[in-house]
Amino acid sequence: MSEFTVLNPATEEAVTTVAQASAEEADAAIGRAAAAQERWRAVSPGDRAGLLRRFAAAVDAHVEELAGLEVAGSGHPVGQARWEAGHVRDVLLYYSAAPERLIGKQIPVPGGLNVTFHEPVGVVGLIVPWNFPMPILAWGMAPALAAGNTVVAKPAEMTPLTAIRIGELAAEAGLPDGVFQVLPGQGSVVGQRLVDHPAVRKIVFTGSTEVGRQIMAGCARQVKRLTLELGGKSANIVLADADLERAAATAPYAVFDNAGQDCCARSRILVQRSVLDRFMELLEPAVKNVAVGDPASPGTEMGPLISAAHRQHVASYVPEGAAVAFRGSAPDGPGFWFPPTVLAPVRADDRAYTEEVFGPVVTVTPFEDEADAVSIANETPYGLSGSIWTRDVGRAIRVARAVESGNLSVNSAWAASSGPTRRTRSPRSRMSSSPPSEQPGDTHAGESSNEGSPAHAAWHAAVAGPGRGHHRGRQRHRPGQRAEARGRGRHGGGGRHRRGRGQGRRGAGRRHVHRGRRVQRGRRAADVRVGGGPVRTHRRCVP
Repeated sequence: MSEFTVLNPATEEAVTTVAQASAEEADAAIGRAAAAQERWRAVSPGDRAGLLRRFAAAVDAHVEELAGLEVAGSGHPVGQARWEAGHVRDVLLYYSAAPERLIGKQIPVPGGLNVTFHEPVGVVGLIVPWNFPMPILAWGMAPALAAGNTVVAKPAEMTPLTAIRIGELAAEAGLPDGVFQVLPGQGSVVGQRLVDHPAVRKIVFTGSTEVGRQIMAGCARQVKRLTLELGGKSANIVLADADLERAAATAPYAVFDNAGQDCCARSRILVQRSVLDRFMELLEPAVKNVAVGDPASPGTEMGPLISAAHRQHVASYVPEGAAVAFRGSAPDGPGFWFPPTVLAPVRADDRAYTEEVFGPVVTVTPFEDEADAVSIANETPYGLSGSIWTRDVGRAIRVARAVESGNLSVNSAWAASSGPTRRTRSPRSRMSSSPPSEQPGDTHAGESSNEGSPAHAAWHAAVAGPGRGHHRGRQRHRPGQRAEARGRGRHGGGGRHRRGRGQGRRGAGRRHVHRGRRVQRGRRAADVRVGGGPVRTHRRCVP
């Protein structure tokens, strides 16, 4: 059996070694999940809800332990890591109410009644990225378990520690054997078996566009349900009438949180030309004041990158002679450090401007007027998130509708949030992506900024039919644009995102755009008779 050595990104020291599962062990785990599926599905809604609450209580009792594992294994600042552990608890508590609310519809039809039921899909394969190991795991597992599915989760190779411990806590809380399993291993082995195995009925993947394409092709061969969360290149639009002081003060946290390893990072700042000089004057001290350092220190706002290979990848976007406007600081010595970096001016064909860097690098670009800002913001194959700064409410709504992005905030670095997940200062939890050379199953992460919540979007994928996204709603593409997101492939290991109004419902009718993601709808229909009249029942599989 092979082993993987987990390194502390802040010190480069070994934390522990983790055994990597083989293809045979992956098949055995899938077999256990399939065997447990009917038993878990048969558990009464009230009892299933109670087990999820016990699971949440077990996580709550070990928040500090989980945070410590994430600090050591992922380099997340301790404040962020505590939030992420608590978020796992909150997501479990939220979905513990769902088993008793799987409510279908009754629709009168000529001569009878149409009735819908929400049914579990079966075994769900969850492939988690390395940038936000705990939130993305929770967003996938909690709704799937609540809906009556069993889950086999593959954490990223580099960041498996919290997932393994959460799996142990699930067992301690009383979840039956085989219902939730965590299987560390290589993406090319464990991830590939999850995609290929016929007993796995759905895959949820967060990661790079390149690996997402491979997984989509693998799922297509079996017509297997699939939810993808891929990359982003989001714009932070600052109009001339904005509160410049506030916009500049928050802009660093919209891109440098989690060391920029976040698909929802606002990595392109667009500023109206008439206020560009003043904005840059305000931005420079804000960037230099970002506290980069020991993740275990309570005052740290940004930690290291995940690995030496990823640091080299990020550095390739800032070559010798690059147009560096200014930089923050980063520790010397051991650790995979990279300072917060602002590039300006940049060309329209500059890689740092067009590609997802997935590190603490941001570009600043001027625009002339509102129409120019919208045009520049939409010059990307991605459509994940973004921010708009203006004092004019009408303009805010107008620009928000014109920017082709699924999750937008106005006068805020991130989408507004409320409820148990609300945090008002950095560090914020996001998701992450994977370096460029990984195999299927090692993922990169996006972030789930919300109009509802990543958690609710995951539930929507679970109970409202397989046609909704795990973190995003339906995706749109502009005419003539390729369906899948273009761009570099990142190797995967795990990472994904969070953001929004806690676990609330996504706004009906809102546009959700994430290029590169595809999901499949499916229903099983059966004719039954009630009182002599035909009743057409539609069973919607969940997730």
